[in-house]
Amino acid sequence: MTPMIKWIGGGTAALLLAIGGATLANGLMAEEAATDSTSLETAIPVDEAAIASADSNDAADGQTRFVSEPVVQDISAAKPEPKPEPKDDKFVIKRILPITGPIKYGEWHWDDEGIADGPLVMTVDLDARVISVFQGGYEIGAAAVLLGTDEHPTPLGTFPIRYKMRHNVSEKYDNAPMPYSMFLTSDGVALHGSEVENGYASHGCVGMPDEFAAKIFAIARKGDKVIITRGKRIGMGDSII
Repeated sequence: MTPMIKWIGGGTAALLLAIGGATLANGLMAEEAATDSTSLETAIPVDEAAIASADSNDAADGQTRFVSEPVVQDISAAKPEPKPEPKDDKFVIKRILPITGPIKYGEWHWDDEGIADGPLVMTVDLDARVISVFQGGYEIGAAAVLLGTDEHPTPLGTFPIRYKMRHNVSEKYDNAPMPYSMFLTSDGVALHGSEVENGYASHGCVGMPDEFAAKIFAIARKGDKVIITRGKRIGMGDSII
């Protein structure tokens, strides 16, 4: 993991060809015209009666008419390209924690000194197995996590925190401790404290070191978003959501 990017998730030649092609075609037409003794006027039969009638109409209404008018594209009527929606500054990444190398199991980082209050957004990447915590666009925390298995996968998507439980045990899995639980789904998938060790997995939850989970639990509110992706990257200046 580099300090400037996070896992969470870029006609000139054609124009030159077109211009060159047009120039070449014009040259060939001019050369052909010079060698061909048949003029355009003699190649197309002329209807003298039609010309006389057109001249008579022109004289009657004082307008000039053409038997065949050139087609001109009105580019002023073309609709402009829609402008991209402006980014909400509260969710634009302004800082990435300066972490060198990949985060190891059990390792976590936290630095919220001087960071003003702002919307909390957490991102979890299933490939990198890392959670990142952003407040007002500033990354304040990151840690390696335990994730689910093929049989009990961690779901992809954007989930609001539904409710929190400081002291929680799993009724479904032998009363396994799940301190600092922040539930994301109605079937029990949550962020929670856990022993994060290599070779272990969850039943779909996102397990974090207890101390790290406690810090998130202290500031997280109902409705704060958790975005779970696989291999998606964003960096400085990108919008988190």
